[in-house]
Amino acid sequence: MGTSDGPEIRRATVTDAAATGRLLFDFNTEFETPTPSAEEFARRFDDLLRRDDVIVLLAVASEPVGFAYLTLRPTPYGDGPLAQLEELYVRPELRDRGIGTRLLTAALAEVRERGAIEMHINVDEVDVDTRRFYERHGFVNIEPGEDYRMLFYLREL
Repeated sequence: MGTSDGPEIRRATVTDAAATGRLLFDFNTEFETPTPSAEEFARRFDDLLRRDDVIVLLAVASEPVGFAYLTLRPTPYGDGPLAQLEELYVRPELRDRGIGTRLLTAALAEVRERGAIEMHINVDEVDVDTRRFYERHGFVNIEPGEDYRMLFYLREL
């Protein structure tokens, strides 16, 4: 149930796999990204939500309206894991109401609680609004003391 401040932010459980899969499908469809079906995502989230190195947070009003999906991985550069914000999505009609900020704030709290030393986020260069959102929340794409942007590389296997 949501509060007067907006939807409740809570950890997803295996029982939320279908709702999380639907949100990810809707996200990909909105941005015209090739995507598995909502049912396939639900099956995968049924497995992912059982893992200790996966965190999914849901924004829930009368139904889930947004989510943050994070993974943790070990690193030799610190005593805690690195956190990766894999996806953050809020239904379009509910944007600009602070739900994304609440999800991101809760995600940061969750990974700090798990001892994470950094959170990484990949954003398409052309997605100016999303880049501004993360920059407003303290994320940078330039290492402190450097004058060049960090880049992400991908190779499908």
